[in-house]
Amino acid sequence: MPSLHVNDKAPLFDATTDSGKHFSLSEQIGKTNVVLYFYPKDFTAGCTKESCEFRDNWEKILSLEATVIGVSSDSVESHKAFKQEHVLPFTLVSDQKHEIRRMYGVEGHFFIPPRVTFVIDRQGVIRDIFSSQLNMSKHIDNSLRVLEQIEGKKEVQPSTATEEKKGHQS
Repeated sequence: MPSLHVNDKAPLFDATTDSGKHFSLSEQIGKTNVVLYFYPKDFTAGCTKESCEFRDNWEKILSLEATVIGVSSDSVESHKAFKQEHVLPFTLVSDQKHEIRRMYGVEGHFFIPPRVTFVIDRQGVIRDIFSSQLNMSKHIDNSLRVLEQIEGKKEVQPSTATEEKKGHQS
């Protein structure tokens, strides 16, 4: 379970991207909304499906003034191959020491790390947290709904998600 909550400030972090470059979340704050999704492992069926759903909705995400950052403990080399094979247009960052997972409170209690998505607004405030290990499609659907609310393109609706939903825009 994430230890963070909706309306908390998103923890800032630095990491290495799939291209071997430096990434800093602080550089995104003030510029764009961020969909930060934690996934268990490159090249697994569920993670491939989830990542490809973010890819397939890339234009919609951009139209909502957002970017996507994927985080797993895989190596930079694994991320590079995964991104190339599935033509992912967004950044993947390597968290081999699980430091980012710890910062966001999404460490697993078993062998499979949790699948959790945070929607962070331009001010660096967490606007939504969604956790579901098995419903990969819901991560993108939920993210788009929250981004539409942030951008004023949709009225705020009461949450209708499952018990795995950790919060919604207030």
